[in-house]
Amino acid sequence: MRAIIGTWKMSFAGVEEGLRMLKDGVCAGEAVVHAVKRVEDEPLFRSVGYGGLPGKDGHVTLDAAFMDGRTLRVGGVMSVENIQNPILAAYRLCGRKTNCLLAGRGAEEFAIRAGLPLRDMRTVESMNRWREAVAAQPDAAWEAYRGHDTVCVLALDDSGNMAAGTSTSGLFMKEPGRVGDTPLVGSGFYCDARFGAAAATGLGEDIMRGCLSYEAVAEMRRGMSPHEACRKALDALSARKKELEEESGSISLIALSPDGAIGAATTLPVFPFAAGSGTAAALYMVENASDGAIRAADEKKLKAVD
Repeated sequence: MRAIIGTWKMSFAGVEEGLRMLKDGVCAGEAVVHAVKRVEDEPLFRSVGYGGLPGKDGHVTLDAAFMDGRTLRVGGVMSVENIQNPILAAYRLCGRKTNCLLAGRGAEEFAIRAGLPLRDMRTVESMNRWREAVAAQPDAAWEAYRGHDTVCVLALDDSGNMAAGTSTSGLFMKEPGRVGDTPLVGSGFYCDARFGAAAATGLGEDIMRGCLSYEAVAEMRRGMSPHEACRKALDALSARKKELEEESGSISLIALSPDGAIGAATTLPVFPFAAGSGTAAALYMVENASDGAIRAADEKKLKAVD
């Protein structure tokens, strides 16, 4: 049963196209990369790729990762500038036995050697937003940008293989060199074709504290559905944070099982995402924290949670 799922409304076009690719016999990895790349190339999505959110120093630095569920191989880049599609670099690195996770200049030099396209990832709009933030609150501690955060895509192809991909520009006004959960295996993503795949979006510093993606896949290995696994992993971290007298924060999870079932959980009132499977069309979906239910959603009704 082929299937694909992606975080936030911004993933819909890529998920829709990725599902068509899966129907045409394309492998899960290529469908994931295409869907993530689709978001990276769109400057309207201000927390991923071109036009991404600058850090305090005005630089747009990007993180991305890819995992093959059959081999458990991982590839990733972090704190990179001027790589047009960080997900492509992560995908190329995934086949390596060593040196598969590269940072900064080393990752950029790899992209150049690999012949990947480069570009200045800043836009007029992103730099204007940065200047306004510096003028208004130069020393502010900015929270995760709700609504459009990390793009995460999970896919299952007809051969039974699974893949996971993630990409982000990270926190707006982050400290230079800051890296969140997105390129870190087990936290931002995890994929084992025997049991399932999961990925997280939200405040990376909190997601890393619970290794949420690995925990969700571990629960699927124990027999839980993707939806149950997401809920249990997220509830466990939220409970621990409550013990520490902390708020739950802004975190959402998606998951996919080897039989094509999907799942999601969130600490937000509503978490929109996109998903599709089999011969059916891709759909906008929402997970409601109030009752834990997943429902199909009308695109127009999602504007309030965009």
